[in-house]
Order: sequence, then C-alpha cells, then structure tokens
Amino acid sequence: MKLDEFITTVRDAMTVRHVFGDAVTQDGMTVIPAASVWGGGGGGGGNDQQGQEGEGGGFGLHARPAGAYVIKDGVVRWIPAVDINRVLTLVGAVLITWGFSWVRVAKFRAKASTPE
Repeated sequence: MKLDEFITTVRDAMTVRHVFGDAVTQDGMTVIPAASVWGGGGGGGGNDQQGQEGEGGGFGLHARPAGAYVIKDGVVRWIPAVDINRVLTLVGAVLITWGFSWVRVAKFRAKASTPE
C-alpha cells in the first residue's frame, strides 16, 4: 500500500461513526451511545544504497465506551459509562499504596520510639 493510500485509509477510520453509535429508539426514548476514540500513527519513505525506494507506515486506533445520550420527552441526559475494570484497578492501586505506606510509617514510628 502506498503512503497516500495509507493516509486515506487512516482518515476514513477516524470517522464520527467510531465515536457515536447508531441511535436506538424505543418506547419514546432515544439512546445514542458514545465512545472515547484516539489513535496515532506514522509513516515515511526513503532510498537504500542501490537507489530502491520504499515507504511504509503504521496506525493504531483505541476506543472505549464513554456513555450515552438519552433523549426522552425533549430532555437530553448524559449517562456516563462505568468501566468496572478501571475502577477495580484504581481501588487496587490505592490499597497497595496504602499497604506499603502503612508498613513504612510503622517502621518509622518504631524506630522513632526506640530510645537511643
């Protein structure tokens, strides 16, 4: 794939369809799902010692649910998505940090209370 074809493919991948899903309407309520999307890429080209040309590139795209817009009776509400894995990771990190800190504080207090 040539570099200009690659850039066109990347541009087509970064569309609003990756951010907002299809609206679903039922019982007078419309739900529009939304996602957080980001990506990055790079490319380049050059010549080797024999004069042969080459080019290439790469791209990565990441998406995760962000929430949904709910429309009912003309009122729009934002309902955020809760990523339970992220919540558990954060709670685990806090507990581990607290555990290590508690041990260090206990050692410091024991050393400080010991008469010299």
